Amino acid sequence: MFALVCNKTMTISSKNSIFPPIAKKNPIYLKKFDSVRLDNYYWLNDRENPEVLDYLERENKYYESMTINTKDFQKKIFEEIKNKIKEDDQSVPYFLNGYWYITKFKENKDYPIYVRKKVSLDAIDELLFDCNKLAKGHEYFNLSNIRVSPNNKYAAFSTDTISRRLYTIKIKNLETGEILSESINNSSGSFVWANDNSTLFYTMRDSKTLRNNKIYKHTLGFNSKKDKLVYHEKDKTFYTNVSKSKSNKYIIISSYSTLTSEFQFLDANLPNDNFKLFSKRKRGLEYSISHFEKDFFIITNRDNCKNYKLMKTSVDNTDYKNWKAVIEHREDVLIEGIDIFKNYLVVSERSNGLNQINIKKWDDSKNYYINFDTDTFTSYTTSNFDFNSNILRYGFSSFNQPSMIIDFNMKTGEKIIRKEQQVLDINFIKENYTSERIWAKAEDGTQIPISLVYKKGIKKDGKNPLLLYGYGSYGNTIDAYFSIGRLSLLDRGFVFAIAHVRGSEYMGRKWYENGKLLNKMNTFLDFISCTKYLISEGYTSSDHSYAYGGSAGGLLVGTVINLAPELYNGVISAVPFVDLVTTMLDETIPLTTGEYDEWGNPNQKKYFDYMLSYSPYDNVKKIEYPNLMVTTGFHDSQVQYWEPAKWVAKLREFKKGNNLLFLNTNMDSGHGGASGRFEAIKEIAKEYVFLFDLEKIYK
Repeated sequence: MFALVCNKTMTISSKNSIFPPIAKKNPIYLKKFDSVRLDNYYWLNDRENPEVLDYLERENKYYESMTINTKDFQKKIFEEIKNKIKEDDQSVPYFLNGYWYITKFKENKDYPIYVRKKVSLDAIDELLFDCNKLAKGHEYFNLSNIRVSPNNKYAAFSTDTISRRLYTIKIKNLETGEILSESINNSSGSFVWANDNSTLFYTMRDSKTLRNNKIYKHTLGFNSKKDKLVYHEKDKTFYTNVSKSKSNKYIIISSYSTLTSEFQFLDANLPNDNFKLFSKRKRGLEYSISHFEKDFFIITNRDNCKNYKLMKTSVDNTDYKNWKAVIEHREDVLIEGIDIFKNYLVVSERSNGLNQINIKKWDDSKNYYINFDTDTFTSYTTSNFDFNSNILRYGFSSFNQPSMIIDFNMKTGEKIIRKEQQVLDINFIKENYTSERIWAKAEDGTQIPISLVYKKGIKKDGKNPLLLYGYGSYGNTIDAYFSIGRLSLLDRGFVFAIAHVRGSEYMGRKWYENGKLLNKMNTFLDFISCTKYLISEGYTSSDHSYAYGGSAGGLLVGTVINLAPELYNGVISAVPFVDLVTTMLDETIPLTTGEYDEWGNPNQKKYFDYMLSYSPYDNVKKIEYPNLMVTTGFHDSQVQYWEPAKWVAKLREFKKGNNLLFLNTNMDSGHGGASGRFEAIKEIAKEYVFLFDLEKIYK
């Protein structure tokens, strides 16, 4: 006990003698409409400037110095999480074109190993790729995509070793093990084989804006410099991509923005023919297509169907005018996707915020749902490649149920659990954790759902530390799922919660539309209302309340602490999108023009003014902010490192009081953080120990 007290005394003393780095001011004035904004830290956007690198390194050293007393605890949390994970593990095999495909992990290895077995699971492993070997010599490594040719002889694959999401495509001869000399740079990582086994269609990115804007055709054995441009998406608000239908009958080019989509298709047996337009783009019309036999099935918002309906059309006549309804629009049910089988149509839906899997027989003799007995869960269909099967494979997990892969016989109703995630901890009993869904009233009266999980038996006396997670953009919905790492929080008394704020599609498409563009403030006010409700109900108090948001969720928590800093003792903001207005005015950087329909185009005054009213960087005030940990990656291609760097520099200038403010930049990673499963756990341990230190939890 004495040693612990001494250590804490020394820590306090040493912290008081460590001074945070101060970024130099190089003022520029940004003029737009009737607004003039002073930006003292704009200079930080020059990644080649040695002074920028020096500042980032000084911030890292400050973080390391201020947290040196927690290093052993970080290591303990890392080992604690790592030791609960089954290191020697493998995926559930799936069968495709004569082979069983399996992903394996080996003990003490960071990266996956991809193998296949011919015809039988008893056959010997054929090694496709050992990512541990491919990653050697690289601080970062990601193999994003593998596509095997129809004759099973070649595997095209794409890798990124910088974390800018600019992928290099290469081709491996699976019979000889040779990686061919030809390679394709600056790809999005998206590509497909034509049925001739020698033609590869792939997507290229603009090397500066990183927008997917071109589709090329590559012929095996030829230099990629001779590849033919097949399609160029010239509209800067659109992205393009290439895929292959589940039937393997068609190569499909998609063009899409936030509100509009368009498709082209080509017979995969005739790769030298021209693509055919499916239906001409029409602003506000969204659709996606799936091929089955003589028809294309279409999920679309046509006729103002915000939650989408399912339609179909003949492959010979795909124009908009010929689409016919299969499932009509429902105000209370969002269609999220379909899986087509010879005898069944499976519809992934969302109703009252919860995932549903609807199974319908084509002859209408059966129509039923797979039942889930909780309201804090996630379910999804996966790896359903065989049209002729009666087996539906889906995944399921909940806040206290480790993830499972399940094979469901749609004819008999039999369920077989093919795999359940193992938690290597004899003390883990899922019944020891309680999960629930509650509803908070927003300022405008809307009921906002909150999913929670905590160790059974906690008292609602306001003394529990609580971590509230939020995202709320792009219609992306964060469902309640199981996390081994999260057990380290729960077992130390934390409540974990997700605020399903507007801006997601948790309650349907209207939920998204009411949290974007000129309704964006709802996202932030919803999160604040959820926090206040959790405090009022005794789950926590402002002294023990914490918030977490990453990327657009970083914008969320960044805005929230400008509006209601008194509600939180600490906040973690990961790769945060916080310099909204300046970024959205710069068309030369990634994720700008394609996002006008999400945030608004600041070249229009009404959007400029509205975005400026909540942009975290532009609204930093001379107030006392919560303790704050900000993380970023130097190579981040989605939220450039300088946004959090500028934000922290400005917060240091303005904030009152002595609360902690850290900027930790991973100089080797990008938007997704460190690569490798163990490096990712180290980042989790850093974040958790930041919270534990604030709660004075030291074991």
